[in-house]
Amino acid sequence: MKWEGNRESDNVEDRRGDGGGGGGGLPFGGRSIGLGTVAVALVASYFLGINPLTMLDMLSGGGGQAPLQQQQQAPAHKPPPEDQMARFVSTVLADTEDTWGPLFAASGKQYVRPKLVLFSGRTATACGTGQTATGPFYCPGDQKVYIDLSFYELMKQRFKVSGNFAQAYVIAHEVGHHVQHLLGISDKVDAARRNATEKQANAMSVRLELQADCFAGVWAYHANQARHIIEDGDIEEALNAASAIGDDALQRQARGEVVPDSFTHGTSAQRVAWFKRGITEGQVSACNTFAAKQL
Repeated sequence: MKWEGNRESDNVEDRRGDGGGGGGGLPFGGRSIGLGTVAVALVASYFLGINPLTMLDMLSGGGGQAPLQQQQQAPAHKPPPEDQMARFVSTVLADTEDTWGPLFAASGKQYVRPKLVLFSGRTATACGTGQTATGPFYCPGDQKVYIDLSFYELMKQRFKVSGNFAQAYVIAHEVGHHVQHLLGISDKVDAARRNATEKQANAMSVRLELQADCFAGVWAYHANQARHIIEDGDIEEALNAASAIGDDALQRQARGEVVPDSFTHGTSAQRVAWFKRGITEGQVSACNTFAAKQL
């Protein structure tokens, strides 16, 4: 992926080394979560439209909600210029800004740029205390994407997914959830989920996640058209990432069997298909997973 020399975003907060964002102990009343559960949530949660702490709660069999915690943070500061990975993340965020801003403007809307927070260990968010174990996630309450950069090493080691474009895909997907928030899509889905059965709620989550995959593809289409960022092998990297975190692949790895009614993200094939649709067509209208009869 060609990214060096491109614009870097000013909307990056570096909280690494700030002491963890304060308070509260473990989420869900201090209940411990087994390593097997965390292994699934680590990758699954960063492609989740709801609070990833809720994902860990569901996987661990709990029914509670993570308490809102807005502890005082140290003053936000920028990553050091010599930090190569932070520069990469800042550049990808800028690229999403340069893509979604014009797309929103073309439809008469204003794109509000999200913040991206780098943290290590734990940090306070409007959605509860974010922790490394939850993986990268988007919080609609403060319109921020949170990521511990060590997660990329986990992707490489555990799921054999590597490469700059696959890493950019992670950020583009979370920004896709921000786009859903701005368009009012995620709020409607959350409201509908509250009155649905578990099976129906899971099915709605799948459509939300696949749409974010498609939005990531829309970003890649326009970024490449404008700035020629895609190199040979890049698309394959992103498709490998999409395939690795399909519900069927994660469940098969975690417990050796697949339970379709429990899917919340979509199968590997579905995730690949919707990303490919976005990157091929480059149109937001192509990503209406909620109208699709066949996912």
